[in-house]
Amino acid sequence: MEFVVGMTAIAVALLIGLGALGVGIGVGILGGRLLEGTARQPELAPMLQTKFFIAIGLLDAVAMIGVGIALYFTFANPFVAMVAG
Repeated sequence: MEFVVGMTAIAVALLIGLGALGVGIGVGILGGRLLEGTARQPELAPMLQTKFFIAIGLLDAVAMIGVGIALYFTFANPFVAMVAG
């Protein structure tokens, strides 16, 4: 049972860490593309900025879903019941 709890802790750490890493990379790429697009056509800046914020919101939602799943595995681990039963 300790093995299952330990592996779950490692999985939770990877889930949160890699989720944050992916969102960070995605935000960096999107920010760079926003700056490129705004530099090429400054008159489209408000439209590009609106789409940028929508995409950032979707990216952050992915990270928050990962945190929710990690919290579920931390506090209500279904695998412990399978091993104990």
